[in-house]
Amino acid sequence: MASLEHILINIKSRERQIFFVWSIILVGLIGFGLGRLSRLDDNKMPITIRESASAVNSEVSGVISVPVASLTANVNNANKIVASKTGTTYNFTWCSGAKRINEANKVWFASQAEAERAGYKKAVNCKGLSSPTFND
Repeated sequence: MASLEHILINIKSRERQIFFVWSIILVGLIGFGLGRLSRLDDNKMPITIRESASAVNSEVSGVISVPVASLTANVNNANKIVASKTGTTYNFTWCSGAKRINEANKVWFASQAEAERAGYKKAVNCKGLSSPTFND
């Protein structure tokens, strides 16, 4: 009987070890999958908003048409470039650098070329500044 008890204890111990190993593998796979999911947004085309007479015309290409009256001031400035009077770089309005600029110090530009003519350089951490959609 002692040998039967010993065998059962060994089996339960191995089951715990197998469960522990599979748990570690599962957690690793879930972490890898979440990491891959977080990178999917970087490859998507940016959504641009264009002025239109009706909101019905919407294309699959990522262009959304909306009535001019429904646009707010922030959306109207979505494709504009912003820089600080005291800084040396320019950003799009959605970039973190643009959000940190004090409203009193904001300088607005209609294009990247206009901002560069004024002596500003591209912000390296602003996604989309090298995008052909917004270049002149």
